[in-house]
Amino acid sequence: GGISWIEKVNNAKAELLYTTIDNNSLFSGTAKLEDRSNMNVCFLLNNTDLESKFDTLCTEKGINGLKGHRSVGGYRASMYNALPLSSVQVLVDIMNELERQG
Repeated sequence: GGISWIEKVNNAKAELLYTTIDNNSLFSGTAKLEDRSNMNVCFLLNNTDLESKFDTLCTEKGINGLKGHRSVGGYRASMYNALPLSSVQVLVDIMNELERQG
């Protein structure tokens, strides 16, 4: 383990989620590339009509607390050190499934 291992895992989590946001037609990031955080990833669902469906899919998979900042809206995924990469993968899978369903 150690700090270098934690940093590697945190970078992998952020890369996985940002790559999904950047490549999934339903989502967009709210921060400029150079301002992106590895700990708190903020994003929008481009079609607000799908928010209820997305929220339901997240709840069904045990994901909660994604609500974004009150002035920006959207979603914020907090990926602190204790959150495993597998949890981010669950979110990514939901995002990709939503895109497949249209």
